[in-house]
Amino acid sequence: MTQKLKTGSGGMQEPLAQAGSRPTRVKEDRHFVSALARGLKVLACFRSGDELLGNHEIARRSGLPKSTISRLTYTLTKLGYLHYVPEAVKYRLGTATLALGSAMLGKMDVRRLARPMMQELANFSRGMVSLGMRERLNMIYIENCRSQSALTLSLDVGSRIPLATTAMGRAYLAILSDAERAEIMDQIRQQDEANWPRIKAAIEANVEQYRRLGCSTSFGDWQRDVNAVAVAFRSPRGLTHLSINCGGPAFQLSPEFLLEEVRPRLIDLVQRLHMSLGGAD
Repeated sequence: MTQKLKTGSGGMQEPLAQAGSRPTRVKEDRHFVSALARGLKVLACFRSGDELLGNHEIARRSGLPKSTISRLTYTLTKLGYLHYVPEAVKYRLGTATLALGSAMLGKMDVRRLARPMMQELANFSRGMVSLGMRERLNMIYIENCRSQSALTLSLDVGSRIPLATTAMGRAYLAILSDAERAEIMDQIRQQDEANWPRIKAAIEANVEQYRRLGCSTSFGDWQRDVNAVAVAFRSPRGLTHLSINCGGPAFQLSPEFLLEEVRPRLIDLVQRLHMSLGGAD
């Protein structure tokens, strides 16, 4: 049976919003519905591996007042997006939310097309190959393939990883226009002012690296014992930009192996997938 490498308490599933963070400029938009945004922020607090969350935990993750959270969770429960578990005094995602996610994933031909190619690369690398798309300042896994190696990462479909410090997120940023990238980087800066100079330098270096090598890297930047490379592409089917990474324990996947052996195969995988989706050569 495959043993999974623990990713640590900080892990990859970071809060989507943090208390005390600066408000975004969306509040200045008269078309922006704040009440709807707060409700969606509550739903976004539920991450892969979370079975139940209480109002206190949701308030901490969302940065919203607990009194506001109580009203939002009550409303979302009435609408079927949350289900209240009285024994635990907590909530789990309701069937209405699961139906939305299932409907979205079911329409993604890219997952079906990508999976056999991803599995082939996972077996070759003895690591994990994942397909992801951006969700705020994170990348969220929408498909995942593991090798039969004894050690791999304990992540799966629905897991979130940081945009700024992972290979998958950096690849996504690298293929954006300068204006699109600047807007997202400003949001990253607002979320983490203290570490912004270091984060900015790493992102800019990876953009230049992507232009030279056709991939982005994260060698211990997200987690000290995890290495990964990633390639991003624009979906010809109208989906958001997507990224595919290959990574695993640093002692098993060295930077040299990832760059020399995995990188060309990953680039070829993305090119074949893009063509299969109807993209131009």
